[in-house]
Amino acid sequence: MSADPNTIAWWLLPLLMALLTGAMGGVAGPILVVRRRVLHSNLIAHAVLPGVALAVAVGIEPLLGGLASGLGVTWLAERLSSRRLPDDAGQEVVANTLLAASLGLGVLLISALDGDVDLNSLLFGDLLTAGPADLLRAAIALSLLLILVFSRYQQLVFLAVDPEGAAAAGLPVHRLRQLLSLATTLVIVSGMAAVGLILAIALYSAPALIGLRTAASLRGALGRSAAIGMAVAVAGFGLSLLLDSPPGPVIACLCVPLLLGDAAPPHRGRR
Repeated sequence: MSADPNTIAWWLLPLLMALLTGAMGGVAGPILVVRRRVLHSNLIAHAVLPGVALAVAVGIEPLLGGLASGLGVTWLAERLSSRRLPDDAGQEVVANTLLAASLGLGVLLISALDGDVDLNSLLFGDLLTAGPADLLRAAIALSLLLILVFSRYQQLVFLAVDPEGAAAAGLPVHRLRQLLSLATTLVIVSGMAAVGLILAIALYSAPALIGLRTAASLRGALGRSAAIGMAVAVAGFGLSLLLDSPPGPVIACLCVPLLLGDAAPPHRGRR
């Protein structure tokens, strides 16, 4: 007896979305971890909420709204950090304050829209409702991310290992940082259907840490992290079906066992 095409489509789309989301996190994660930009990425994840909420409410592409608000808040954070609180502690204060404010503004906007936007699906994702548009968005985001990483690989490695040396050598440090912020925002919004905006950071951090700990180079870490991310995302999707639970929270919880090993800090001399 042949399989029902509708049944195949029901699980195939979420499965492919989980694979793409895990791959995106695995490729972006090691660069963010080595550059100590995980908190910055978490800020972006919260900052895109107001823009995505407005975009969904008015019926335009959520990616456009997310990019606008995510990059806008990132620009504001950099300005406040560089001009008023240049030390690391001050930058954390700025990031966490804007993170909370972005989340608060997003919730207020969604409340004002009176039910036109599903807050839970934005924050925590819903793989089972992922459609072809979500899959296409994720595929494009992964393709653009890979193009950025491999076309600027040596520059990104130099920037990650020695930011001051990269600036002294004449590399376009500011432009590279802007490209990384753009890529991070793109990845987070594109993976929204799988793990939501808030839970995404776990999938982009834990696999990256293991990849960096077990690989001899950043290039190797990218591949291992992507493989681990895809495995965790698919395992979370399968387990959520067994538990009859939302996939996003299950995927985030499965990231915790990855941290239970001896997580040595990433080697800063990697190429």
